[in-house]
Amino acid sequence: MTGGDPDDAPLVWNVAGLLADDAGADRVITVDDVRIDLGDDLELAEPIAGRIRLLRTNRGILATAALTTTLALECSRCLREIAFPVDVRIEEEYLPALDLSTGRPLPVDDEPDVARLTDHHELDLETPVREAIQLAEPFAPLCRPDCPGLCIVCGERLDEGVHDHAVDDIDPRLEALRGFTVDDA
Repeated sequence: MTGGDPDDAPLVWNVAGLLADDAGADRVITVDDVRIDLGDDLELAEPIAGRIRLLRTNRGILATAALTTTLALECSRCLREIAFPVDVRIEEEYLPALDLSTGRPLPVDDEPDVARLTDHHELDLETPVREAIQLAEPFAPLCRPDCPGLCIVCGERLDEGVHDHAVDDIDPRLEALRGFTVDDA
């Protein structure tokens, strides 16, 4: 069971054969070198790889995915490019939209929020995988936990070179603090 041509959607599989099997039948799919669009502000540094298990249930198909990838991000303190590893776990049951033997639409009013297979009995994991990766993006990624950031005077990275800039422009209200020393008591 594969996704088809490389031009096809990489995370879409026709599961009509699995739907015809008895409950408990399964297929395991190895995903390797898959790239998807994550939107304007997010980019993959490495392709998606992992394993997907499709299990026939008494109602439809249970998709269980364990995928890994790496995001291309920028350190929020020093602006270095970093690669942030992401593990994606998905478990979702997909119900058929059409009866496999008659081709007639199945009622969806009972469970409107349940994931559905397409009218061609295809299971599409691209959207849930994209959303899981987007949710895994850190709010303030760091190149390392103790990243010192950028110098407020010259803008260079604080961990590169010497940053002992003389600051002559001090707020006049704070001028009295220039001579302040802490007594060793």
